[in-house]
Amino acid sequence: MKILRRLRGANNEGVLAAVIIVVIILMSLASPAFFTPSTFFGLARSSLVPLVFALGVLLIMISGGIDVSFPAIAIFAAYTTVAWADQASFDPTIIGIFVIALVIGALWGLLNGVVIARFRLPTLIVTLGTQGIIKGILLTYIGSTYISAARLPASVAEAGDAHLFDVPGAGYLHGMLVPVIMIVVLVWWMLKYTTFGRSIFAIGGDIEAARRVGIKVIRTQILLYVLVGAMAAFGGMIFVILGKNANPQTLVGTELDIIAAVVLGGASIFGGRGSVLGTVLGVVLVQLINNNLVLVGVPSTWQRAAVGILLIVGVSVQALAAMRNRRKPVVIEEEVSQA
Repeated sequence: MKILRRLRGANNEGVLAAVIIVVIILMSLASPAFFTPSTFFGLARSSLVPLVFALGVLLIMISGGIDVSFPAIAIFAAYTTVAWADQASFDPTIIGIFVIALVIGALWGLLNGVVIARFRLPTLIVTLGTQGIIKGILLTYIGSTYISAARLPASVAEAGDAHLFDVPGAGYLHGMLVPVIMIVVLVWWMLKYTTFGRSIFAIGGDIEAARRVGIKVIRTQILLYVLVGAMAAFGGMIFVILGKNANPQTLVGTELDIIAAVVLGGASIFGGRGSVLGTVLGVVLVQLINNNLVLVGVPSTWQRAAVGILLIVGVSVQALAAMRNRRKPVVIEEEVSQA
């Protein structure tokens, strides 16, 4: 039993890994075209942006909140950065581009954090409001103005063509895989080994208890949303680099896929629990479904339904686990009284 528990993992990562293996086997049996290098190169590329977003959502969910503003922040930060560089005919290098985008994203995150932490408002309502403000700004002042590859800063265009290696006839691994892996490692390290990371878990577990033990809840929440806003902007820049264009009307609407991936990865919607490994596996599973349903003969129109079903299953499993945990103390009390 102990071996099975270890394999399952603290947040059911082992179960999710087994599900992914089963899905891969079933898809391979249904379509021989699935199990090819090009499929897995495509999976890796399509997972980069969702993974960055999912890590940000993971942090918010561990703290006991829900954020739906991250896609809007992402495209706003990325689009305004490259639009400014295009209009100014100035290329601040790829590092400068990322720094500007991260500052813009962090400012939007600061707005979320201050309103949520200072006024103790529901995170879902506040981030929905932020999303609406950003969408309104984009529609009013930008509309659907599209920045093509020819108008992108040279450093961004070059980054779009940077491949780690190419396999002729099979595909390639994009260079943006390296910074995304670095972010995965940094978030894992932060959650596991830093006081800030442990404070996020404590706030999500019981915010009043966190206050009583001396955690500066307001400051931690504000810093958390600033960090997540910057991460959203980072993901938005990667999206622009991979697509080699900037469209202000993209990304918004992808919240369901990201939240579903994080929930499937074991993060609790009630806060206080979640893991980076589970989030990575959740993103892989959702991208497997989104990218390859057509290969096995399922119409692409069913993609959203499939992700929605996965989200309901993930939340239901968490609810059942919570009910089971609540019953355990009652059993112990009965045994003590009988003794």
